[in-house]
Amino acid sequence: MTDLVFRCLAEGESSTLFTSLPDPGLVGRALLDPPHNVVRTLAEGGEYRPEWLWMALRDGEVVARAGYWGGPDDTKPVALDWFDFTDPEAGTALLRASGLRPEYELILPPGWRSDPLARAAGGARISAAVEAGYEPLVERFRYTWTPECGIPDAPGRLVFRPEPDDDVVLDILRRIHSTTLDAHALRAIAQDGPDAAARQELEFLNWCPSPREWWRMAYTPAGELVGFQAPAHNPSSPVVGLIGVVPEQRGHGYAYDLLVECTRQLAAEGAERIHAATDTGNVPMAKAFARAGYPVTQHRYCLA
Repeated sequence: MTDLVFRCLAEGESSTLFTSLPDPGLVGRALLDPPHNVVRTLAEGGEYRPEWLWMALRDGEVVARAGYWGGPDDTKPVALDWFDFTDPEAGTALLRASGLRPEYELILPPGWRSDPLARAAGGARISAAVEAGYEPLVERFRYTWTPECGIPDAPGRLVFRPEPDDDVVLDILRRIHSTTLDAHALRAIAQDGPDAAARQELEFLNWCPSPREWWRMAYTPAGELVGFQAPAHNPSSPVVGLIGVVPEQRGHGYAYDLLVECTRQLAAEGAERIHAATDTGNVPMAKAFARAGYPVTQHRYCLA
């Protein structure tokens, strides 16, 4: 059998080579858009850098691909967007050969385990990534709100105020993460301590190109701090950036109030689509999304 050749796209080379891999589109980034619609290099008017679009070729034919993505100002990729193959061993070898290691968030259809084809396709990608050194981190529900879902009424229990001081926001994030169900925060805490988890959240919010003035602290009418909510806009879409309730205020359903305020703010800014996510094990937050009218549109399997 001919040896594999691992390489990224050359500058000026058409991205049609990357998208030539046969893919039924059962799982992965192709669930959102066909690859030929969205995988375009910067020179082609797209978002991908050719040096981050990797392929394994055998006799000139693409048998595995790994497409990494980063924001306009990122010096290294922040996500593995595309990971597909006709040869699982080639897929594993390609991830190793690329030398890039951002988080891999595999996109899956809701209820994917009950669909034999989706389960097989998703399981193959997870296994190949694990063989390459990735570790399963958490599974997540992905939600998409549209105006057809309706704008939820404000409960009116809380008062929302902007907070211009990042140090104050950072302190609130530390309190929120002191007892958290979020797997990414727990991983950061285990690796580098509670402060690292809070800074990670703040860095993400500052990375988003949306105005910082959108962020809101939440208080009871008596002035007691309840939590923090941050509407945001990542490089492609409005998102629920963060919803967090401080430990002493939990048990009152305030996450729903914060989510409603976040939704209403983004809708007032003209959002026609709002993306959001929560870990499948975060039952209180999942209930808040369901109550606010957010349908589950995807399942995400996160590997770090």
